[in-house]
Amino acid sequence: MTVTAASFVTDYPEFSDPTKYPTSAINYWLNLSVLLFNAPRWFDLLDVGTELFIAHNLALEVRAQADAANGAPPGMITGVINSKSVDKVSIGYDTAGGIEAGAGHWNLTIYGTRLIKLIKMVGAGPVQVGIGCTPMYSGSAWSGPDCMPGFSNFGN
Repeated sequence: MTVTAASFVTDYPEFSDPTKYPTSAINYWLNLSVLLFNAPRWFDLLDVGTELFIAHNLALEVRAQADAANGAPPGMITGVINSKSVDKVSIGYDTAGGIEAGAGHWNLTIYGTRLIKLIKMVGAGPVQVGIGCTPMYSGSAWSGPDCMPGFSNFGN
């Protein structure tokens, strides 16, 4: 299956409001994901990763738009709230269970935390280096494959 704006909205109906989440915005993040995700590496998880990427970015975009509509600068990063006080009432949450260590901005949405978990799993598998590439040697250690056309001094 290949992700489309329509299939994304079917899988994530919370993004079905075309006023908040126009098809053009969905397609923007979809097109960017095509450039960023390595399809052979993601294999059967590519569509899931793509949709989580789109959802994460749309959620951040709608937050930025709401900030701008309220006179605040759009795109300001706000982290996960772990305590709040109003008058004599205060509330706190244990945010450690809902975030991924070292995941940065991916922790700002549930879609991002789900995506970063997949990224870690997809990136954890074996990779065979040197297939179809000419190795260049530097001293006694192999510096890696020379996979860049016209780049003759890789590893030197």
